[in-house]
Amino acid sequence: MSTAATARYEIDSAAADYDAALSRTTRRVVICAGTGCLSAGALKVRDAFRHHIETAGLPIIVELRAEDHHKGIHVGTSGCQGFCQQGPLVTILPDNILYCKVTVEDVPEIVISTLVGGNPVERLQYQAADGGRCRGQAEIPFYAQQQRIVLQQCGVIDPESIDAYCHTGGYRQARRAWRELGDKELCDLVTASGLRGRGGGGFPTGRKWEACRIQQGERKFIICNADEGDPGAFMNRSVMEGNPHSVIEGMMIAAKAIGATEGWVYLRAEYPLAVKRVRRAVADAERAGLLGPDVFGTGRSFTIQVMEGAGAFVCGEETALIASIEGHRGMPRPKPPFPAQKGLWGLPTTINNVETLAMVPLILGMGVEAFRSRGTKGSPGTKTFALTGHVVNTGLIEVPFGATLRQIVFDIGGGVLMDGKVCGEEAFKAVQIGGPSGGCLTKEHLDLPLDYDSLRGVGAMVGSGGMVVMNTKTCMIDVARFFMTFTKAESCGKCVPCREGTRQMLAMLDQIVEGKADESVMARLAEVGQTVQIASLCGLGKTAPSPVLSTLRLFKDEYLAHVVDKRCPARKCKALTPPTIDAHLCRGCMACLKVCPVGAIHGEKKQPHVIDAEKCIKCGACITTCKLKAVA
Repeated sequence: MSTAATARYEIDSAAADYDAALSRTTRRVVICAGTGCLSAGALKVRDAFRHHIETAGLPIIVELRAEDHHKGIHVGTSGCQGFCQQGPLVTILPDNILYCKVTVEDVPEIVISTLVGGNPVERLQYQAADGGRCRGQAEIPFYAQQQRIVLQQCGVIDPESIDAYCHTGGYRQARRAWRELGDKELCDLVTASGLRGRGGGGFPTGRKWEACRIQQGERKFIICNADEGDPGAFMNRSVMEGNPHSVIEGMMIAAKAIGATEGWVYLRAEYPLAVKRVRRAVADAERAGLLGPDVFGTGRSFTIQVMEGAGAFVCGEETALIASIEGHRGMPRPKPPFPAQKGLWGLPTTINNVETLAMVPLILGMGVEAFRSRGTKGSPGTKTFALTGHVVNTGLIEVPFGATLRQIVFDIGGGVLMDGKVCGEEAFKAVQIGGPSGGCLTKEHLDLPLDYDSLRGVGAMVGSGGMVVMNTKTCMIDVARFFMTFTKAESCGKCVPCREGTRQMLAMLDQIVEGKADESVMARLAEVGQTVQIASLCGLGKTAPSPVLSTLRLFKDEYLAHVVDKRCPARKCKALTPPTIDAHLCRGCMACLKVCPVGAIHGEKKQPHVIDAEKCIKCGACITTCKLKAVA
C-alpha cells in the first residue's frame, strides 16, 4: 500500500471504525473535562458514573474501539462545554439532556432515573428565568443565542482521540489542501473569506500568509501563538483542551499555503491540561502518518514541536515570541523587517493564534460564501469570548461579529448581578473588552454591533476575546489601576516609553485612589498615556494605556469625584470612602460621637449612630475608638 493510500486509510477508515463503535452505544454520558469542571470534580463524577452503572447491572463501554462488539452505555469526557457557571456539566445522549452542577452524590439518581427509567432529573436541569426547567442546550438561552462553529465539537468529542476528530471530518481539508490546492490558491481562498486574526489586531490572515508565501527560502515556519495571557481570558485554552486536532489541521493547511516545513505551538506553561492534550494530538498525528517526512504522499515534510512559554505576557507579541523560541529573553524588536520576511532564526515565518488556525479547516469545509454569511462585511465569521464578571451566566461563548453588547450581556449572559440579585440595564455600568490592551464600553454602546472596526471607532478593541461585565458598584479608577498594575509588571523593559510610562501612570492612579491627586494629575495621566501609545516599541506598550484613557474619557465625572471631592462614588477606594456604622453592632455608647472632630456622627444614647458622609473627613478617630468594631 502506498504512503498516500495509507494516509487516506488512517483518516477514512478510522472515521468509519469510530462510527461503528458509536453505533453500538445505547447511550452516551459525556462529562465536561475542561479545566473549570475538572477543578470542580468532574473526574470523580465520571468515575462515579462508571461505578454506579456497573452496580446497576447495565452494560458499560469505557473506550470506543472498533474491535469491541458489545453494546452498552459509553461514559466519556469532552473539552469545555462552555457553561462554566454551571459546571460540572453532564450531557446524556441521544436524549440531549444537560445536567448542571453535578456532584458524585447526584450520580446514583441520574443512573436510576435517566439511564434505567428514561426520565430526567429535573432538579439538575438548568432553571430558566420563568422557573421552568430546560431539557438541553437548545432550550437554554445561554446556548440558544450563540452560533458555535469553532466551539461546536469542543464539548462533544473526546479531545484525546484522533479517531473522534476524524469522525467529525477532521484532517480531510488538510488532505485536500496538500493534494489538490496550490499554495497561492489557498492564500487567495483565505483572503476571499475575509478571515482576520482572532488574537488581537484583526490583521487579514490571507494577506499575512501571502506575504510569507512569496518569500524565498528552503525553510519556513508556521507558529501557533497559544500564549494567551489576558486576565480572565480562556478562549484559546478551551479550544486547545477541547479540540486540539483542529489547531493541528489548521497549522497543516497554513504550512502548505506558505511553504513551511516546520511548525511550532508556543503554549503557556500555566495551561498544563492544554499542553498535555496538544502534545498528545501532535504525537497521534505523527503516528497516523499525518505529520512527518511525506505528508499525504506529496513528498513534502511538515513537523510540529510544542514549546511551553514561561508566562510572560509580552511573549504574545510576535517578535518577542520568536525570541523566546530561539532561547533568548522574550523582548520585541522593531518592525520592519516583519516575521514574514525575517522571523524565526532569520527565516520567513507566519504566526497565527489558536482560534484563527482552528477556523481555517472550517472555512475550507463550509466554503467562503457560507463563512461570509456570518458576521459583518468587514469582520466575517464568529468570535469566541470569555464572558466573566458581574453577569449571571459566565462562560465561554461564540457569537457572529455584529452581535451587540446587549445580546451578549442580557440574552446570553442572563443579566447583570448586583448584591446577589439579577438586575437589568439599570445595574449595568461597563464592559472591559480586549483585556489590558482594550477599552471600556458603556450603556451608550449596548446596541453597538461588535466587530473590529466599530470597536476601534470607540477606542476599544476585540483583542483575544476577554469580556468583563461590571455593575454600578464598580470603581472604574480601580479597574484602570488593576490593568495598569498588570501591564507595568509585564513590560519587558526594553523601551523607555513603556517601561517608565506605565510606572508613572500607575503612580498617578495610586495618587488618585489615595486622595492625594488634583485635576493636574488627570491631565498628566492622559498626556503620559498618549505618549506611551505613540512611542512604545511593541503592541503591549502601544495598547497598555487603553484602559486608562478609555475610563478617563468615559468616566471623567468619576475621576473628578476622586480628585476634587475626595470621594469614591462606588465606595471601593478605602482612602476616599467614609466609614459606616453597622447598626446591628452599635449599642449607642456615644464614644465615637464624642471623638469626632467635625460633628459628623449623630444618634441618641443606646440607639445606633449614623455618620454623615458629607461632613466626614475620614480621620479614622471613630474606627479606633469603637471597642465593638461597629465602625468600618
